[in-house]
Amino acid sequence: MTSYARPTEDQRPAVGTFLGYDHITIMASNAKQTADWYCIRFGFEIVARRGLETGSRRVAAWVLQKGKVLMNIVSPLVPPNGEDNLLELNGYYDFSQIGISGDHIHDVSFRVKDCEAIYEKAIERGAISVHPPITLKDDDGEVIICKIKTYGNVSHTLIQRNDYKGVFMPGYQPFQRNDPVLKLLPCTGLEFIDHIVGNQPEHQMESTVEFYVKTFDHHRFWSVDDKQICTEFTACRSIVVTDFDELIRFPINEPAKGLKKSQIQEFVEYHGVVSGIGGTVVGEGGSGVQHVALQTKDAISTVSAMRARGTEFLRVPSTYYVDLRKRLQKSPVKVEEDLDKIEELGILVDFDENGYLLQLFTRVVQDRPTLFFEVIQRHNHEGFGIGNFGALFKALEAEQDLRGNM
Repeated sequence: MTSYARPTEDQRPAVGTFLGYDHITIMASNAKQTADWYCIRFGFEIVARRGLETGSRRVAAWVLQKGKVLMNIVSPLVPPNGEDNLLELNGYYDFSQIGISGDHIHDVSFRVKDCEAIYEKAIERGAISVHPPITLKDDDGEVIICKIKTYGNVSHTLIQRNDYKGVFMPGYQPFQRNDPVLKLLPCTGLEFIDHIVGNQPEHQMESTVEFYVKTFDHHRFWSVDDKQICTEFTACRSIVVTDFDELIRFPINEPAKGLKKSQIQEFVEYHGVVSGIGGTVVGEGGSGVQHVALQTKDAISTVSAMRARGTEFLRVPSTYYVDLRKRLQKSPVKVEEDLDKIEELGILVDFDENGYLLQLFTRVVQDRPTLFFEVIQRHNHEGFGIGNFGALFKALEAEQDLRGNM
């Protein structure tokens, strides 16, 4: 594992202040049903929507919130065809990508202080524009947004909110409902997005990392190679990039050669052939968002609540906890939570000399093996669970084997 030195204050970019994640947009074939699934399983609430009833003629959208996590789930209302993929209020939606990639994370939006300046800098440095900065207004204020292409069929919307007081964005109407089912379910305690992982085909990790470094003045935060992330059968490499203030973190993965097909390779094959940063990727498979990590203050309560709601998680062998207890006996770090309860819930623990984290990964949340989520709790530990990668990969390999994709 390699950790990189954080840039000093005198190295702060002259242009470009990122304030963190704003929201993620999931492109789905049926936004309404998808929104209900996330409400039931993850504890989100619908806070805004747009569709035919709000005057949106081509796009339906449901905005979900849990803590500071916002998800915008969008679907087409008419068949997509070239000219229909135009700007509608807050983004370009190329719904033909649903046929290529299935339901997928189409956009990762950043909240910024200086939308126009960041956009101009990015375009000058070779980034591909989806649309330039525009100002959206309603009675609650104004929002400035622009959109830049990144890896695969993913884009980044830069959002400058200018003290906007609305529930989400101009063009969306507030939404409340009295759902008797949701009232019966326990609160999940999810708070904010911790990091978002992007998978790349082999030999595209470095170029993707350099895109963030060059375009946004992000820097390398952490990396591991295929000697550290491997099992007997599969391996991968990963580099984490982040903004100057380290509020946005992107692990970028690529598969490495192994005896069998890795879960990263499985992802890119099922994610489809899509256009990449430098143009169309020719070959089998495409880049995309693999998983979103959601942070909580209490992983035990959160995982318990999500299991009670029917969320399915990966399971590691019981021998993992035998080994964990032995390793913790030699560590100065003491885990505050009950290890028996951690084992019962299948939660993973990683630690170093300074602190520890708790994490657990859901099973894939759709038919294609291309998207899952992570629950993470940090105790003075800023890593990504390298001590758990071996156990995690074995659990993922077991899932692959069930799908006949090893």
